[in-house]
Amino acid sequence: MKGVSFVTDETRKRRYAQIDLKGISQYDDNAFEDLMDLIIAEARKDEKSIPWESVKAELIKEGKINVPNSRKAVRKKRA
Repeated sequence: MKGVSFVTDETRKRRYAQIDLKGISQYDDNAFEDLMDLIIAEARKDEKSIPWESVKAELIKEGKINVPNSRKAVRKKRA
């Protein structure tokens, strides 16, 4: 891919990637975002995962998301 080069160590093993943002700009935004997502995913692959229910509970507690009261019955309109 134009705009991406690799720096290798003395054993010729790839150690670093250099990204020329001007060189990458010739590709569409989706390709750049996919590249960044891949880099971030690789960097975080060994991080501990957090269950969705824990994250959701924290977001509700902080008021960042609203969840309708699940006890309320949803009424259907009669035809």
